[in-house]
Parts: sequence; C-alpha cells; structure tokens
Amino acid sequence: MTISSMTGCERVNRMFARQDQDRVPRMDTFWPETIARWQREGLQWDHNDVLRLLGADFQTLCWSWPAPFPGRREVLAQDAETETVRDAWGGIVRVWKGRSGTPEHVGFGCDSREAWEKTFRPAMLAAPLQVDTRLAALRWQEGRQLGKWTHLTGVEGFEALRKQIGDETCLVAMIEDPEWIRDIVIVHTDTVLRTFEAVLAEGVEPDGLWIYGDMAFNHATMCSPAMYRELVWPAHKRMADWAHERGMKVIYHTDGRVSGVLDLYIEAGFDCLQPIEAKAGMDIRKFAPTHGDRLAMFGNIDVMKMATNDLDLIEEEIRTKFAAGKATRGYAYHSDHSVPPQVSWDTYKAIIGLVEKHGNY
Repeated sequence: MTISSMTGCERVNRMFARQDQDRVPRMDTFWPETIARWQREGLQWDHNDVLRLLGADFQTLCWSWPAPFPGRREVLAQDAETETVRDAWGGIVRVWKGRSGTPEHVGFGCDSREAWEKTFRPAMLAAPLQVDTRLAALRWQEGRQLGKWTHLTGVEGFEALRKQIGDETCLVAMIEDPEWIRDIVIVHTDTVLRTFEAVLAEGVEPDGLWIYGDMAFNHATMCSPAMYRELVWPAHKRMADWAHERGMKVIYHTDGRVSGVLDLYIEAGFDCLQPIEAKAGMDIRKFAPTHGDRLAMFGNIDVMKMATNDLDLIEEEIRTKFAAGKATRGYAYHSDHSVPPQVSWDTYKAIIGLVEKHGNY
C-alpha cells in the first residue's frame, strides 16, 4: 500500500504505530565544521537548508539541560587554541577556541556527597527556569503549520550524572553511595519535568519527547544492566510515563553499544532508539528482527562510511539497513552520529538521493 502527500507528523506517527507510510521519516545532524565545509563547496545557507533538502520530518521545540549556576562561564586560563573555564555546572573544562569537539574535563566542583548537599543541590533547586517557553510555543506553532512532528528535547539522568560529578566519581558512587546517585537523578528529573510542564502551560501540545543521555561506550554500557535498572531506570520510566500520560511518544538517544539493555529500554517505555551507533557494533539488521516490533529504530547509517565519500559503499549501507528497518514499518533515517566534515557536499547531496531512492515504501 502506498500513501501519498503525508505530512511529517503523520509519517512519524504511523511509523510508531507500524502502519503503512509513503516513505521512511527523515532527520539528521551535522557538526558545525561540516556545514562550514559545505558552504565553501556551494551550500548557500545553513543546516536548516540541508534539512529542507533532506525533507526532515521533525521539529525541536526546546532544549532542557538544567544547570545549578545558569549563565556562568568563568575563563580561568587560555592559550592560542584553547580556553579553560568554570562552567554552569561548577566544573572546570578545557575547550577549543572557534571549533567544536569533546572538552577535556579538568575537574568537577561537585566531587562529593557533601558538596552536592551543601552547594549544588540547593543551587539546582533554586535555579530559575532555563528554557524560553514563549519561543518553544512559537516553534510549536511553526512546526504545526509545516506539518512536522514536534518534540520536547532534554537530557536525562545518566547524562546529568556524568556532567555534574564526572564518570569516575559517578561509577564509584554507584557502588559505594547509591542513594547519592539516586538523589542527583531525581533532582535532575524533577527539574526537567517542571521545565516541560512550563512549556505545556503555554498551550503547547507536542507529539513527542526526545531525551538524550550517552550511557555506553563502544563495548557495553558504562554500568551493568542491573545497576542501571536499580539506579537510573526508574527515572527513565518516570519520564516515559509522564510523556505517555500526555499522549506523547518517547525517543531515547544514546551513543555506544546498548544491546544488553534494549529490553530494559522497552520496559521503561521508550518507543524509539536513536542514533544506534554503528561504530559501537550496533546494527539494525540484527536488532530490527528481534526488537523492531516493540522499539522503533532511528538511524544506524555509519558516518565512517559516509566519510569515505565512496558512493557504492554508502549506498550498500543505506540499502541494506533501510531494508531491515522498513520490514518492521518502524524505522526512521538518521546518521549514526552527527555527520563529520570529512563528508563532502557532493557526497551528502548524493546521500539525500539515496535516502529517497531506498526509503520509499
């Protein structure tokens, strides 16, 4: 069955319902350096123009990552290429000047339960709303007019732990002081949901909730599935329940190999997994047949293959993974990470054509 002239909202909702669609829903993200390269190679505008050419079906309304000290950015040191700053979470990070990249974490101010309870927890609870709710409402109105699938966006508890106290302290505390970990996650989740409630109070009626939290590396999750289930999963379920009670679907973003917790994601109420990092051994050709009826698959197109600019290799990646995803009717296109600057503009224009060629039902 072929359905024509569907809006992005209709297309994505039918993907979640495993109903017939005209084509695979689409979305993508890009490093700033990628857009800069493409502009040198003939792109006339910015990433929004690329998304229009792609035919993206999604519209972000807001981004919620509450910090205890919003607006803080104290430069402590700098050289020709980097700056060392104290940030809004009270940590000290070294960042590149004028280009994106993973920061070097020099130190975390919140490095003990005492520091959390004395300084950081009260600051988090007292911090003002950190989302422009009126702007979110305007974006929702725009998205509705364009027929997009509109969504709230924010960070969940595991990512908040890593940002607030750092990986080393977090993983040790999961064993030695689990109640501290639970408290950080609960306070963060309370704050995010309070923010989203303020957005809804503007009359916004989103289609979904898209939450971010990288909880794995290239071999496995950073903690055991049992520890995730005990300490962080309850907050994941709470966020999913909150969204479902308001008629929204839930997309969960995590990098890394999360094959060992897919069933826990489904139990938590996540409706969709994104971006399904191929570089970490995630492959929808394996997972779609076993989990695709319960968990929509969003992404998995390997950016390392895109970066070769070898169109035959890229087409094989898209063709075979689209076939696996389309078989479930629960698949949407996205790269398995932000598209890197090694990908030429000519290559990405060809990728858009390949998505069109292999993405129609």
